[in-house]
Amino acid sequence: MKMRVAVLLAVIAVFCAADAQKCALDSLMSSLTKSVASAVLEKVTLSCIDVTAKGSLVDCPAGYKPTGCSCGNACGSWDIRNDQTCHCQCANQDWTAARCCKIALK
Repeated sequence: MKMRVAVLLAVIAVFCAADAQKCALDSLMSSLTKSVASAVLEKVTLSCIDVTAKGSLVDCPAGYKPTGCSCGNACGSWDIRNDQTCHCQCANQDWTAARCCKIALK
């Protein structure tokens, strides 16, 4: 915890030294938020796969979440069950597919 405080104080000192006339806390927080968001987004990627199964249900693999489903027999009615399974709601489905994605670190 002490190290985090020291780093935060160092960032504040550098930020304020760059523009001694304006050292508003809201500007500092805005800069920090943008910097942190930028750093995080540089290390994150979205990884997606398609999964298909016979019948009206298909599960995404562990670690993946369904972002959309598609159904055979021109069925356009589907839902996502238990945050893991695509379910086609029409009777007599021959296949169901899911687009499964996960956030991963580079």
